Amino acid sequence: MKFPKQTTLRKRCVLTGNGVHSNAPVTLILHPAAPDSGIVFLRTNLPDGATRRIEAKWSRVSATDLCTVLGDVSLGSVSTVEHLLAALAGLGVDNALIEVDGPEVPIMDGSSASFVAAIDKVGLRSLSAPRRFLKILKTVRIEHGRSFSELRPADGGFSLDVEIDYPVEAIGRHRKVVDLTPTSFRREISRARTFGLLRDVERLWKLGFALGSSLENSVAVDDDRILNPEGLRSSDEFVSHKMLDAVGDLALAGAPILGRYSAFCPGHKMNFLVLQALFADRTAYSFVEAPAPVASGFADFGAFSPVAAFAAEIN
Repeated sequence: MKFPKQTTLRKRCVLTGNGVHSNAPVTLILHPAAPDSGIVFLRTNLPDGATRRIEAKWSRVSATDLCTVLGDVSLGSVSTVEHLLAALAGLGVDNALIEVDGPEVPIMDGSSASFVAAIDKVGLRSLSAPRRFLKILKTVRIEHGRSFSELRPADGGFSLDVEIDYPVEAIGRHRKVVDLTPTSFRREISRARTFGLLRDVERLWKLGFALGSSLENSVAVDDDRILNPEGLRSSDEFVSHKMLDAVGDLALAGAPILGRYSAFCPGHKMNFLVLQALFADRTAYSFVEAPAPVASGFADFGAFSPVAAFAAEIN
């Protein structure tokens, strides 16, 4: 048993693609970063050659309607961050500088698979500083209609229990439970694509949104039919993608979570609101440093007991 150390990328990696809403080309560069720097976006290509640093924190969320948006749109923001943040959190990356020359993270194939492949290609390296975790001390729950999102205490690491129920035959009702590790993220979550109803996509097109959406980066559903010729990647792809979004949105806590996330028909707004509620109650969480067994790779953490607690506060 030893303290798990913080991680970063071994070297930078570059990805290019288009934004799902603007359809504009974008270049994304993931850079290694120093201990305790966290995940930070660097928006470039702003008017007059300006740049803007935006921390990947729940407190920087400015919109959650169609995706998760960080920063002030009038000053420079970055949207559709959830799939990239899910890949970083799922693989156990604590520190990275994300340079992006447009207002959206590229949609790639609609999942985290391309980001996982890029991170795996360059690899991770361990840093000198111990990893800091966010431990859930008591249950925090947000409800909206029949939907809810909840964070509650649990032994061990971080697990997710997500259920969806759509009144559309091709989607229907599914539930999935996963103990999050790099291995389970790769196998169970990372390749699940974003999805939508054809009628909703057509409405968004008319409003000037989802201009980059296509069958190459989304699963399109028309009532009882999947329109993608290749079909689904797995029978639980729909609920797995909701789980992927949750991993990305909850990464905005600023530290790996020790606890359990449960949700019924969640979305970006519900994920943000449950973090907001958590940090509004200083008795509901604490930051801890804890030993964990480290085998091959990073962050496959088993059960452990916290050894150092910190004041329940976050910047």
